[in-house]
Amino acid sequence: MAGERGDEIVVVGGGVVGLTTAVVLAERGRRVRVWTRDPVEATTSAVAGALWWPYRIEPLALARVWALRSLEVYEGLAAESGSSGVRLVDGVLGETRLDEVDGWLTERMPELRASTPGEYAGFGIRARLPLIDMPVHLPWLRERLGAAGGVVEARTVSGFAEADAPVVINCTGLAARELVPDPSVRPVRGQLVVVENPGIDTWLVSTDAAGEYAYMFPQPGGLVLGGTAEEDVWSPEPDPATAEAIIRRCAALRPEIAGARVLEHRVGLRPTRPAVRLERDTLPDGRLLIHNYGHGGAGVTVAWGCAEEAARLVG
Repeated sequence: MAGERGDEIVVVGGGVVGLTTAVVLAERGRRVRVWTRDPVEATTSAVAGALWWPYRIEPLALARVWALRSLEVYEGLAAESGSSGVRLVDGVLGETRLDEVDGWLTERMPELRASTPGEYAGFGIRARLPLIDMPVHLPWLRERLGAAGGVVEARTVSGFAEADAPVVINCTGLAARELVPDPSVRPVRGQLVVVENPGIDTWLVSTDAAGEYAYMFPQPGGLVLGGTAEEDVWSPEPDPATAEAIIRRCAALRPEIAGARVLEHRVGLRPTRPAVRLERDTLPDGRLLIHNYGHGGAGVTVAWGCAEEAARLVG
């Protein structure tokens, strides 16, 4: 079978990491198929907020490189038409001081500054960052892949050896826990509420004295409110009490949210690992297997940088 597909690559996983990796490879002339258990609109990535910010994930030095490359791509997409779902939006990262931000980031984004009392009641950083509308961005990636000759196939696998190609790329996120198997991959459950936007056009991320955080991201389809980070919780079902608490925390920051009509509830399980695994491996029959998983909640932030590194590992 592999001989019949001699120059193909199968990317297993149809979230933002898998699709972006497939796009990079296809646009470099490789024949690529994406195998995904769920439609791209139903992946964990579709639930994300999704704000670009260099969240601290290991390995730190490489994550910085991946994040900066992804920032460059998103800035380019935001400058083009709106079809990619990427915009540059102003907002405040609360409870963070400018001198706490890594020097490489302030050098790259000299416009970062302390927020004013009119922008945020506490202290924070004012920034203009890529905000990605994932229900738009994921289908856009799929279409871009198709334009480069790649295809997305609905396929559930029980092992990477099933992929009939000489190169297989593992972008399975949380499923890598069973498929690799890698017991170090764990879920961190995130729940969101989407409400009708009462007129908020800036994003905000805030952490209260108890360590609970609230965020709001204005997207074309509504105001996305969050959030939670529940470690080792597997339930994909929205919890009504959690949703009420999210709205309450956000309304404490912007009172107009209190009366906003709820449009949607979302739950996603972030595939967290002590460090991102992005490296070469081999299948039992000697074929090349490349791992690209374990990004936690930073998948959007590092997707393009990781995709280009995966492509380099393919050779």
